[in-house]
Amino acid sequence: MTSRFPAIAADITNLFAARNTHAVEVAILQPADPFLDMAGEDLRRRIFLTESETGQTLCLRPEFTIPVCLDHISSQAGTPRRYSYLGEVFRQRREGGNEFFQAGIEDLGDRDTAEADARSVADAHALLSLVLPGRSLTVTLGDQGIFEAVLAALGLPRGWRMRLARAFGSAPMLQAALADLANPPRNGQLSGEVAALVLDGDLEGLSTHIAGGMEEAGLSASAGRAPSEIARRLIEKAELRSVRLSNEAFAALKNFLAIDVPLDGAAEALESFAAGAGLSLGAALEKFAARARAIEAHGLPAEKIRYDAAFGRPLDYYTGVVFEIAAQGGERPMAGGGRYDRLLTLLGAKTAIPGVGFSVWLDRIEALRETAP
Repeated sequence: MTSRFPAIAADITNLFAARNTHAVEVAILQPADPFLDMAGEDLRRRIFLTESETGQTLCLRPEFTIPVCLDHISSQAGTPRRYSYLGEVFRQRREGGNEFFQAGIEDLGDRDTAEADARSVADAHALLSLVLPGRSLTVTLGDQGIFEAVLAALGLPRGWRMRLARAFGSAPMLQAALADLANPPRNGQLSGEVAALVLDGDLEGLSTHIAGGMEEAGLSASAGRAPSEIARRLIEKAELRSVRLSNEAFAALKNFLAIDVPLDGAAEALESFAAGAGLSLGAALEKFAARARAIEAHGLPAEKIRYDAAFGRPLDYYTGVVFEIAAQGGERPMAGGGRYDRLLTLLGAKTAIPGVGFSVWLDRIEALRETAP
């Protein structure tokens, strides 16, 4: 591990204590499956994998949200509960080292989701304001829930809604999905047995066939997608090829993704879009408006907060608000987070536990502190 603890660590932990969080430490070595199953394509390919003596696939901790949630479930702690952390994570990056410090808060179990979302944005903004004094900060918000509500209101079949929802947060993936939706590709060339299994929608049979082929080729299922995931994607792609969105619906989707407005006008912009497209966004729009009011109540600078309908973050477990905070004029975000209401159930919680959280990149913050504001 890197030996230099960030100089700003004490200030951050003091802020966490003042904000009524429980400081938590989680193991560096983690079970890999939760990350491979739930973290998203971008993070999956950056994980450092290893194997225990018993054959369990493990990984170096690539982020904190999943480990903190797993620890919460195993400890059977009550909710609501706010956890804070500061420690190293390990993943391959295009820039910077492969081990670096992150800090953040995971806010679990608060049923007032609008207030919890607003508090998460406010906590992240307060942290950055503390360690980057004099820097002007900009906040970008997106909303997975609004995006999925638009897809449902447009009448897209489940397979397409799932593909587009997974692509939300990755501009290249979303553009590729939209291109396929506008002009469905022709069927690819599949072998006879695979083609028959795909045509029949035989998920179990196709998974078994793929697993056998991987075993013969000496490939480990833990190194990438599981055979069942590959099979599901193949069947889904075959089903998707039979769907073509109408010109009117496709235009409405493009118009929605073009919305980029200050937060204080975002609810009105969404209402105007829905009325013009003849869509009902129902509860999703009500939640959006309640969150916007809660953020305003925290006193954050409204002129520095924008809602971008096409903005997402490349982690599969997000279900609602997503956000990033950057220094004015900066190319990279200093903080990022979002809501993940399904994650704890998927990780084994017996009852649904809502959650929202954020993390900050301490190496990016330290690099910015070294330059004049």
